[in-house]
Parts: sequence; structure tokens; C-alpha cells
Amino acid sequence: MTFAFGIGLLLTLTIIAIALYLATARKYQSADSVANAYDQWTEDGILEFYWGEHIHLGHYGSPPQRKDFLQAKEDFVHQMARWGGLDKLPPGTTVLDVGCGIGGSSRILAKDYGFSVTGVTISPGQVKRAEELTPEGLDAKFAVDDAMALSFPDASFDVVWSIEAGPHMPDKAVFAKELLRVVKPGGVLVVADWNQRDDRQNPLNFWERPVMRQLLEQWSHPAFSSIEGFSELLAETGLVEGEVATADWSSETLPSWLDTIWQGIVRPRGWMQYGIAGFVKSVREVPTILLMRLAFGSGLCRFGMFRAVRGEGVSESSQAVSATATRS
Repeated sequence: MTFAFGIGLLLTLTIIAIALYLATARKYQSADSVANAYDQWTEDGILEFYWGEHIHLGHYGSPPQRKDFLQAKEDFVHQMARWGGLDKLPPGTTVLDVGCGIGGSSRILAKDYGFSVTGVTISPGQVKRAEELTPEGLDAKFAVDDAMALSFPDASFDVVWSIEAGPHMPDKAVFAKELLRVVKPGGVLVVADWNQRDDRQNPLNFWERPVMRQLLEQWSHPAFSSIEGFSELLAETGLVEGEVATADWSSETLPSWLDTIWQGIVRPRGWMQYGIAGFVKSVREVPTILLMRLAFGSGLCRFGMFRAVRGEGVSESSQAVSATATRS
């Protein structure tokens, strides 16, 4: 009877936990829902405690090697800078960091490369925290802005840089055009993003569809693009000179997911200092993190890298990108 009662209680608690997980999903509704999600994550401090100043995955090498979790995130910034050719650019280069989070990448680009960096995010809370973390005298400033309608004039920056912002964008064609619009002719766009596999020829199967649905609904994502689809959208703006360069860093970044959970085990102070509420908030993210690990490990999702050079002219095709077009 006692054993049966224990099993029944465990099943009941499991059902309640799953129901709460599904009921508290952060579904994308608008730019406001994205801003609110990041404001909340920034305000409670748990995400920063575990992920540090970089709200993005780490780079563990190729092949991946054991590495400190926070160091892997800093290494990612330098690897991305080298892959994009930014390490060859002179001090004073102007950079727009789109989806800057709390400014980790912006500060590295300003401090280690001597760039003049402007970071933008949809979250007022992230801007406030980024400003608090930025030392006086560092050439990095931050502002609230919408990546779907950037407030800067055409051809404003030598480099536009973005890490893991794309899944929050409801219209990938508009996002692609806005990123390139503010790059100076001859300047460079470098993007790192979560992508799903290209499903135009091979649709998602019976298990991929529900997994992808949760990855979208839990973290306020309207859609993931594919590497192939987003590179095509960049080319179709008519603003790109030559080919759009792409790469798949799924293997290099994959350890980040389980490392995230491990941090909560070996560094319990992050959630303990917030009591029961902190524990619940931390544990609540574990299923999504495990689904991310499954998706990126199985090929359902891919970590895409994109590099494009802004051409000197604007072709008519750039005017033909529909304000409502979306490509997976």
C-alpha cells in the first residue's frame, strides 16, 4: 500500500509539473512579450548568475573539449570575430550589436578590439543592466530598439553583429533587410543564430513537430529559420556583394546545453539565494534545455553562422522583399 501510494503520488506530482510547465509557456505574442520575458529574466538575476554576461551559447572547440562554462561563452565571441574577419579591422570600427542582451559581446568588442560599439535590445531591463556592467570610458553604449525597425539611418555602421536574436523575429525577411540596411557599403554583417533544419523538401516528422512547438512556445520564439532559408533571404535583399558565407557550429556549441544544467548542480547558490521561488524558476527551464539538447544533437536544430558584405549599390530586388514575407 505504501509503495503504491508513493508511485501514485509521484505520478500525480509529475502530471502537475507537466501541466504547470505547459500552462506557463512564454508564447510569442508581440515584441512586448519578448521584452517582458527578458525583463523578467534580467530582474530576477538567476540567468545572469549562471550564464554570466553572455546570454548565448559557448564555443567548445572543434572537436569539442571540456571547458569552463563562462570561458566558453567569451571564447565564442572571439571565434565569431575571427570567423567574420573582424579581427582584421582597425580600432574605431563602428559596430551595431543587435540583440545585445546585457552587453557581454559589446564590451569584449570594445575592450579587446577597440571598436566603437552600440548595443540594442528590445528589453529596457537589459539596457539598464548593460549600462551598470559597462566600465566608464569603454566605448560601448546601449539603447532600446526594435530589430524589425531599427532607428538608425541607412549605412550607419561598419559592422552589424547579432547573436541568437533571430528566433524572436516574426518576419525573417524584414529582419534580414534591416540588418543589412544599416551596414555601410563594403561593411560586414556577421550573425550567429539558432536554426531548424530546412524542412521544405523533408517536413518535420511525428516527434520533431511537438519538440519544435515547445522550443518556440517556451522561450517566446515565433519561428526558427533554416540556415539555407535565412542565407537566401539575405541574398534576396539585393544588398549583398558576392555570396553569403555560412557555417554550422552545432558541434562546437552543443556542450552548452548540458553544461547549463550542470551549473545548477555544482553552483546551487544561484537558486538557493532566491529560496523556493528561485528553485522553481531554475528547475522550470530544465525540460526546455533538455529539448534544446535533443534538437541540436539530432539535427532538428542547427547553429548557423552567416557572413555577408554590403554591396555598393541597392538593386530593385531589395524593394521587392515583402513586409510580410517569411521563409523557414
